[in-house]
Amino acid sequence: MKKNPAAAKLHLRVTLAPGVAFGPGKADLLAGIRDTGSIAAAGRAMRMSYKRAWQLVEELNASFREPLVEASKGGPGGGGARLTRTGEDVLARYLRMHEAATAAVARDMAALRRHVG
Repeated sequence: MKKNPAAAKLHLRVTLAPGVAFGPGKADLLAGIRDTGSIAAAGRAMRMSYKRAWQLVEELNASFREPLVEASKGGPGGGGARLTRTGEDVLARYLRMHEAATAAVARDMAALRRHVG
């Protein structure tokens, strides 16, 4: 079996307070909202139901002092969503932490991959 170096990756999940965690799924959802301007489109890109995407956005907004996502109602021109300044900051900090953690464990990850058949 051929080794796939891309298959090994670090998943960072940060527990910020009891019951408040932030990890790759929520980061991907925020990045999708930032990139598409839509909660529905971000959820679709992740193969997530519209309802689940909205639940996560509501959970994120309730977990932080300020909302991370601001949504506008649909209508003839359609609705939309955007990250707030706090949302942009939370996402950027998480991505920096993930990048730093990945770099910190790169040698050990490479060594572990060598043990995989």
